[in-house]
Amino acid sequence: MNTANSNTQNNTKNATILIADDDDDIRLALDLLLSANGYNIIEASCTKEVVVQTDRQKPDLVLLDMNFSRDTTSGQEGLDILSQLQQKNIPVILMTAWGSIELAVKGLQLGAGDFIEKPWNKGKLLNSISQQLSHSRLKQEHQGYRQLLSNKPTGKLKNKNWIATSTAMQAIEQLVSQIAPTDANVLILGENGTGKSLLAERIHQLSGRQNSPFIAVNMAAIPDNLFESELFGHQKGAFTDAKQHRVGRFQLAEQGSLFLDEIGSLPLNLQPKLLRVLETGQYEILGSSQTEHANVRLISATNANLDQLLKDGEFRQDLLYRLNTLVITMPPLRERLDDMSAFSENFLQHFALKYQKSNLELTAAALSKLRQHSWPGNIRELSHVIERAVLLATTTEIGAQQLLLDATDHKSSEIILQPLEQAEQLLIEKAMRVTGGQVIEAAKILDISRNALYRRLEKFKMCDEQS
Repeated sequence: MNTANSNTQNNTKNATILIADDDDDIRLALDLLLSANGYNIIEASCTKEVVVQTDRQKPDLVLLDMNFSRDTTSGQEGLDILSQLQQKNIPVILMTAWGSIELAVKGLQLGAGDFIEKPWNKGKLLNSISQQLSHSRLKQEHQGYRQLLSNKPTGKLKNKNWIATSTAMQAIEQLVSQIAPTDANVLILGENGTGKSLLAERIHQLSGRQNSPFIAVNMAAIPDNLFESELFGHQKGAFTDAKQHRVGRFQLAEQGSLFLDEIGSLPLNLQPKLLRVLETGQYEILGSSQTEHANVRLISATNANLDQLLKDGEFRQDLLYRLNTLVITMPPLRERLDDMSAFSENFLQHFALKYQKSNLELTAAALSKLRQHSWPGNIRELSHVIERAVLLATTTEIGAQQLLLDATDHKSSEIILQPLEQAEQLLIEKAMRVTGGQVIEAAKILDISRNALYRRLEKFKMCDEQS
């Protein structure tokens, strides 16, 4: 057997096969043959049992007899149940002792993967099972790709708007040109909204992996119990809600770059699972005993103080050593004011197109006002300010007053002593206002989790306002 065939068959071992036949001897013979070849076997002796077993056990493949009534040879019973199995996306190999070309063609037209006559040829049967399982696995993986990629933001605005004219960003550009062609892991530091994810894409685009996938994952948004499933994937039936195969982020990023955003939020108990794949390049898909090998360039980012997390025992030093082979710190917007004009113009064009407003322009006074603002929310805050100005624009010119920055600047220039709870509420109101009510982005500005912000919104009875 050649290597390709061997790998294909190895990938299908441990699959569960339902043998559906009313003949006890047939089921026993198939059970012995398939069990000896590494498959898990369940059985059904009638059509009703087929329905029950497929609902309960969720087999990977069904060997389906065409005739469950011994006095019939029409094959209609098999065709009827085949239609039901197709609705459940379960691959089927039909079996009958009354083979005919017409019946085989009809079964294949209804969705059966193959057609086997009794008595079967063992080699042919095993090869057919392996092929159908492999085909089914590839189909599920493609569904997983489409599922993940359909949920992935298009990123068109970010991809075409890498701006680096300021002195601070020119230094970043020089560093990126040196490290991007390597495969070294990169850790990006910086405040929220400074463009860390954009820098990660920039590194990928300038690397030798540019023609392979760039996959980003927000570590703070992954529930603890789904961490392994998200990063490493799972097989159908690996846990209660695993109704289909899911492709993990490491597999999606194979031969490309994997960007782990907000890495500082990764809980301590999950850090060893990530450390293992970074140290060995090996991981297992949930529900599979086969070891996979990762070939990705890892880029991570955080606004957290990792040194403080190390001191507090909340972040593993050995994991940090794996992440920070090279470190880049993104400067805040207030330190790259020479980029302000280009950023503002790009956002203006983008939102003018989005809201179907033409010939908009920022006045010199508006640009001056933008340069004077402190920008605690950095580029993300600038984006929201320009979007709001575009929405409220009644003429083609957007002046300093239309930016609505006066009230915010006044409040931020002076700290007023007040009850801590009242100050917290004001900060939350400002963050929600600056981000246009976007909870996730407001939480990033406040440097708290999304759930923590939701709790505070409920506490201050601000939930109804955001719904």
